[in-house]
Amino acid sequence: MKVLLICGSPHEKGSTHTALSEVANTLIEEGIEAEIVWLGNEPIAGCRGCGGCQKTGKCVIDDVVNRLLPKIIEADGYIFGSPVHYASASGAMISFMDRLFYAGKRSGTNPFYLKPAAAVVSARRGGTTATFDQLNKYFTISEMPIISSRYWNMVHGNTPDEVKQDREGLYCMRTLARNMAWFLRLKEAGEKAGVPQPKKETPVSTNFIR
Repeated sequence: MKVLLICGSPHEKGSTHTALSEVANTLIEEGIEAEIVWLGNEPIAGCRGCGGCQKTGKCVIDDVVNRLLPKIIEADGYIFGSPVHYASASGAMISFMDRLFYAGKRSGTNPFYLKPAAAVVSARRGGTTATFDQLNKYFTISEMPIISSRYWNMVHGNTPDEVKQDREGLYCMRTLARNMAWFLRLKEAGEKAGVPQPKKETPVSTNFIR
Protein backbone atom coordinates (compact mmCIF):
# COMPACT_ATOMS: atom_id res chain seq x y z
CA MET A 1 0.00 0.00 0.00
CA LYS A 2 1.22 3.46 -0.86
CA VAL A 3 0.33 6.98 0.21
CA LEU A 4 1.28 9.88 -2.04
CA LEU A 5 1.98 13.18 -0.29
CA ILE A 6 1.75 16.23 -2.54
CA CYS A 7 3.48 19.45 -1.50
CA GLY A 8 1.92 22.58 -2.96
CA SER A 9 4.40 25.04 -1.47
CA PRO A 10 6.66 27.20 -3.63
CA HIS A 11 9.49 26.11 -1.30
CA GLU A 12 10.67 22.56 -1.92
CA LYS A 13 11.98 22.02 1.62
CA GLY A 14 9.92 24.56 3.55
CA SER A 15 7.45 24.35 6.41
CA THR A 16 4.86 22.35 4.48
CA HIS A 17 7.48 19.79 3.46
CA THR A 18 8.55 19.53 7.09
CA ALA A 19 5.01 18.66 8.14
CA LEU A 20 4.58 16.16 5.31
CA SER A 21 7.91 14.54 6.18
CA GLU A 22 6.65 13.86 9.69
CA VAL A 23 3.60 12.14 8.19
CA ALA A 24 5.68 10.19 5.66
CA ASN A 25 8.22 8.96 8.20
CA THR A 26 5.45 7.72 10.48
CA LEU A 27 3.67 5.98 7.60
CA ILE A 28 6.89 4.16 6.77
CA GLU A 29 7.22 3.11 10.41
CA GLU A 30 3.70 1.70 10.09
CA GLY A 31 4.71 -0.37 7.06
CA ILE A 32 3.06 1.89 4.47
CA GLU A 33 5.04 3.11 1.47
CA ALA A 34 5.12 6.91 1.31
CA GLU A 35 6.38 9.34 -1.31
CA ILE A 36 6.46 13.13 -1.18
CA VAL A 37 6.00 14.89 -4.52
CA TRP A 38 6.75 18.59 -4.88
CA LEU A 39 4.71 20.45 -7.49
CA GLY A 40 7.66 22.68 -8.31
CA ASN A 41 7.77 26.32 -9.28
CA GLU A 42 6.62 26.20 -12.88
CA PRO A 43 3.35 28.07 -13.50
CA ILE A 44 0.26 25.89 -13.14
CA ALA A 45 -2.66 27.22 -15.15
CA GLY A 46 -6.16 27.14 -13.78
CA CYS A 47 -8.92 24.97 -15.20
CA ARG A 48 -10.44 26.32 -18.43
CA GLY A 49 -13.70 24.39 -18.02
CA CYS A 50 -13.41 23.27 -21.63
CA GLY A 51 -14.38 19.63 -21.00
CA GLY A 52 -11.54 18.33 -23.15
CA CYS A 53 -10.56 15.89 -20.41
CA GLN A 54 -13.88 14.12 -20.94
CA LYS A 55 -12.62 12.91 -24.30
CA THR A 56 -9.03 12.06 -23.42
CA GLY A 57 -9.03 11.28 -19.69
CA LYS A 58 -6.37 13.91 -19.07
CA CYS A 59 -6.13 17.69 -19.06
CA VAL A 60 -5.67 19.57 -22.34
CA ILE A 61 -2.94 21.60 -20.62
CA ASP A 62 0.04 19.28 -20.63
CA ASP A 63 2.02 20.08 -17.51
CA VAL A 64 2.63 18.73 -14.01
CA VAL A 65 -1.03 17.71 -13.67
CA ASN A 66 -0.77 15.18 -16.51
CA ARG A 67 2.73 14.11 -15.49
CA LEU A 68 1.58 13.19 -12.00
CA LEU A 69 -1.86 11.82 -12.87
CA PRO A 70 -0.74 8.19 -13.45
CA LYS A 71 1.25 8.16 -10.21
CA ILE A 72 -1.68 9.67 -8.33
CA ILE A 73 -4.21 7.21 -9.73
CA GLU A 74 -2.03 4.27 -8.68
CA ALA A 75 -1.74 5.44 -5.06
CA ASP A 76 -3.95 4.01 -2.31
CA GLY A 77 -4.21 7.18 -0.24
CA TYR A 78 -3.34 10.85 -0.40
CA ILE A 79 -2.10 13.75 1.71
CA PHE A 80 -2.34 17.19 0.08
CA GLY A 81 -0.19 19.79 1.82
CA SER A 82 -0.25 23.54 1.32
CA PRO A 83 0.96 26.69 3.02
CA VAL A 84 -1.57 29.37 3.87
CA HIS A 85 -1.65 32.33 1.46
CA TYR A 86 -4.20 34.97 2.41
CA ALA A 87 -6.30 32.44 4.37
CA SER A 88 -6.31 30.13 1.35
CA ALA A 89 -4.24 27.34 -0.13
CA SER A 90 -1.43 28.33 -2.48
CA GLY A 91 -2.47 29.34 -5.98
CA ALA A 92 -0.44 26.50 -7.45
CA MET A 93 -2.16 23.94 -5.25
CA ILE A 94 -5.64 25.19 -6.08
CA SER A 95 -4.96 25.21 -9.84
CA PHE A 96 -3.45 21.74 -9.56
CA MET A 97 -6.34 20.28 -7.58
CA ASP A 98 -9.03 21.98 -9.68
CA ARG A 99 -7.69 20.36 -12.82
CA LEU A 100 -6.66 17.07 -11.25
CA PHE A 101 -10.03 16.31 -9.72
CA TYR A 102 -12.01 17.68 -12.66
CA ALA A 103 -10.01 15.67 -15.22
CA GLY A 104 -10.28 12.56 -13.08
CA LYS A 105 -14.04 12.75 -12.77
CA ARG A 106 -14.67 13.84 -16.37
CA SER A 107 -12.77 10.86 -17.74
CA GLY A 108 -15.85 8.70 -17.17
CA THR A 109 -14.67 7.19 -13.91
CA ASN A 110 -13.67 8.49 -10.51
CA PRO A 111 -10.12 7.24 -9.85
CA PHE A 112 -10.29 8.68 -6.34
CA TYR A 113 -13.48 6.83 -5.36
CA LEU A 114 -13.32 5.56 -1.75
CA LYS A 115 -9.59 6.25 -1.50
CA PRO A 116 -8.69 7.98 1.78
CA ALA A 117 -7.30 11.49 1.75
CA ALA A 118 -6.29 14.23 4.13
CA ALA A 119 -5.22 17.85 3.98
CA VAL A 120 -2.23 19.32 5.82
CA VAL A 121 -1.70 23.06 6.12
CA SER A 122 1.13 25.20 7.46
CA ALA A 123 1.12 28.83 8.48
CA ARG A 124 3.01 31.36 10.50
CA ARG A 125 -0.14 32.17 12.45
CA GLY A 126 -3.66 32.39 10.97
CA GLY A 127 -5.81 31.25 8.06
CA THR A 128 -5.25 27.58 8.73
CA THR A 129 -8.82 26.45 9.35
CA ALA A 130 -10.13 28.24 6.24
CA THR A 131 -7.47 26.54 4.13
CA PHE A 132 -8.09 23.19 5.79
CA ASP A 133 -11.82 23.41 5.00
CA GLN A 134 -11.09 24.50 1.44
CA LEU A 135 -8.94 21.46 0.67
CA ASN A 136 -11.29 18.97 2.30
CA LYS A 137 -14.07 19.93 -0.12
CA TYR A 138 -12.18 18.29 -2.99
CA PHE A 139 -12.39 14.98 -1.13
CA THR A 140 -16.04 15.08 -0.16
CA ILE A 141 -17.23 15.80 -3.70
CA SER A 142 -15.18 12.81 -4.92
CA GLU A 143 -16.56 10.31 -2.36
CA MET A 144 -13.24 9.99 -0.56
CA PRO A 145 -13.05 9.12 3.15
CA ILE A 146 -11.32 11.94 5.02
CA ILE A 147 -8.71 10.83 7.53
CA SER A 148 -8.58 12.90 10.67
CA SER A 149 -6.08 13.42 13.45
CA ARG A 150 -6.34 14.33 17.11
CA TYR A 151 -6.77 17.96 16.06
CA TRP A 152 -6.94 19.79 12.76
CA ASN A 153 -4.03 18.84 10.50
CA MET A 154 -1.91 21.96 10.78
CA VAL A 155 1.50 23.14 11.88
CA HIS A 156 2.68 26.62 12.80
CA GLY A 157 6.01 28.23 12.09
CA ASN A 158 7.64 30.65 9.69
CA THR A 159 10.54 28.32 8.94
CA PRO A 160 11.15 24.56 9.01
CA ASP A 161 13.08 24.95 12.27
CA GLU A 162 10.12 26.73 13.84
CA VAL A 163 7.77 23.99 12.65
CA LYS A 164 10.00 21.43 14.35
CA GLN A 165 9.36 23.30 17.60
CA ASP A 166 5.58 22.93 17.17
CA ARG A 167 5.32 19.81 19.30
CA GLU A 168 1.54 19.60 19.11
CA GLY A 169 1.51 20.13 15.35
CA LEU A 170 4.02 17.33 14.77
CA TYR A 171 2.08 15.10 17.15
CA CYS A 172 -0.99 15.71 14.96
CA MET A 173 1.02 14.76 11.87
CA ARG A 174 2.09 11.46 13.43
CA THR A 175 -1.44 10.72 14.59
CA LEU A 176 -2.75 11.46 11.11
CA ALA A 177 -0.26 9.00 9.62
CA ARG A 178 -1.22 6.24 12.05
CA ASN A 179 -4.91 6.79 11.39
CA MET A 180 -4.27 6.67 7.64
CA ALA A 181 -2.29 3.43 8.01
CA TRP A 182 -5.05 1.88 10.13
CA PHE A 183 -7.74 2.82 7.62
CA LEU A 184 -5.76 1.42 4.69
CA ARG A 185 -5.23 -1.88 6.50
CA LEU A 186 -8.90 -1.98 7.42
CA LYS A 187 -9.95 -1.30 3.83
CA GLU A 188 -7.63 -4.00 2.53
CA ALA A 189 -9.00 -6.51 5.05
CA GLY A 190 -12.57 -5.65 4.09
CA GLU A 191 -11.85 -6.13 0.40
CA LYS A 192 -10.20 -9.49 1.07
CA ALA A 193 -13.21 -10.52 3.14
CA GLY A 194 -15.54 -9.70 0.27
CA VAL A 195 -17.24 -6.66 1.78
CA PRO A 196 -19.01 -5.02 -1.19
CA GLN A 197 -18.68 -1.38 -2.09
CA PRO A 198 -21.67 0.91 -1.52
CA LYS A 199 -24.54 0.56 -3.95
CA LYS A 200 -24.37 3.20 -6.66
CA GLU A 201 -27.25 5.17 -8.11
CA THR A 202 -27.37 7.10 -11.36
CA PRO A 203 -26.09 10.61 -10.50
CA VAL A 204 -28.70 13.36 -10.29
CA SER A 205 -27.61 16.87 -11.27
CA THR A 206 -29.86 19.84 -10.64
CA ASN A 207 -29.58 23.56 -10.08
CA PHE A 208 -31.87 26.12 -8.48
CA ILE A 209 -33.97 26.85 -11.57
CA ARG A 210 -34.92 23.32 -12.62
